[in-house]
Amino acid sequence: MELKAEVRPGSDGCLIGSAVEFDDWIAGRSAAELTEPFTFVVGTDGVLRLAPRRSEHVACAGGALVLSAGEIGFVREADRWAVSEVSNQSTGYCPGICSWSEVARALDDVGIERPSGFTHEVVFRRCPGCQELNIVREGDFVCVFCGSDLPETWNVDPSV
Repeated sequence: MELKAEVRPGSDGCLIGSAVEFDDWIAGRSAAELTEPFTFVVGTDGVLRLAPRRSEHVACAGGALVLSAGEIGFVREADRWAVSEVSNQSTGYCPGICSWSEVARALDDVGIERPSGFTHEVVFRRCPGCQELNIVREGDFVCVFCGSDLPETWNVDPSV
């Protein structure tokens, strides 16, 4: 990954493994920050990491492989925090839609209310012809770079 070279010590996201850690982290966010979604990853240890929105996912993960990545927003509901929006939008990792189960598990571990799936799903595919990364829009599985058909199943290996 090209972005991995940009990872600097201390640039990784904040580990959120408990309700207390989330409460401490969210209390430090400004009102302006809370109006936008944050960058998130779920590490291979199943733990959620959060960083400011404009952070690179690879930096948030400390350059490590992840189970999922994307953007996540929070809203205060009565006396608790809940996820208002969540996507798998991460061009650094290009997680499959099936990675939702890992996100759900990490949020459940922290005790944050969540939707039943990604509120915005991004479908990533690598073109077998030209090897370019594509975002599939409106179910059109055709490479925007060379016109080749894209596979129906996820084929983006983040370790490449």
